[in-house]
Amino acid sequence: MSRLTRFFVAPITLACLIGSAMAQTPLRTGIDPNFPPHAFPKLSGGYQGFNVELGEEIARRLGRPLEIEGAQYSALIPALNAGKFDFLMAPTTVSAERAKTVLLTEGYMNNNFTIVVKKSRNDLNSLEDFRGKTLAVNKGSGPEEWARAHQEQYGYEIAVYGTNADAVQAVISGRADGNLAGLTPSAWAIKSNGSIKSTAVIETGSVWSIPFRLDDKAGRDQVSMVLKCMKKDGSLAALYTKWFNSEPLPNSATMVSPPGHGVEGLNGYDATPVELNCN
Repeated sequence: MSRLTRFFVAPITLACLIGSAMAQTPLRTGIDPNFPPHAFPKLSGGYQGFNVELGEEIARRLGRPLEIEGAQYSALIPALNAGKFDFLMAPTTVSAERAKTVLLTEGYMNNNFTIVVKKSRNDLNSLEDFRGKTLAVNKGSGPEEWARAHQEQYGYEIAVYGTNADAVQAVISGRADGNLAGLTPSAWAIKSNGSIKSTAVIETGSVWSIPFRLDDKAGRDQVSMVLKCMKKDGSLAALYTKWFNSEPLPNSATMVSPPGHGVEGLNGYDATPVELNCN
């Protein structure tokens, strides 16, 4: 082999080795493990749920192993920004404030809220009925942010809990009058406990998204591309149907993508039209 040949082969071999090492480097993600049906423990160990399977499929399409760690939701974004995780698979409600601290993918599911109350509470049918009452929320969540933004308008008290399961238990035990949470975890809680029901539904116009650090646009765009491909090939809709026993609406975030990467109208959105690259 000539010196010239060796000169070209060596960099190519090095590039291949680097690419192979990157492909084997695990992606690290965080979840709230007490948030069924999105993420919750399996009896055999590990985690299951819609968001767990979505994260696993994203990693598979990127050719990377996935490491999942559970923590209370309020600790996840600080851990992400400290470099502990590459992104979060815990359902994260988009907002203008949140978009200042993390870089968001496009939404993968609409996130409307409801209030869970005891079945016997026929006096609580609308937000106006909660004046002077106590709403339990999950610390650091979108529902907590919404509850604080509207507290003066509706006049309720707010009780904050480390997990949404604890917030539901506060309603069951009588320590709170209602639990403000997303429709899907609330439906799961009601299915699992016959003593509670949902009452007022709040149309937020918001979606759940996958957050990255502000300096990781490349990672955000990679995962955003996977979401676009999953919407196009129907696999995201199939996963939705599997876990929620219903079809996503045709115009929902589970079915429709924006032209660029991110959430339109929020910080971090890249409006450059994306050409799909689906492997």
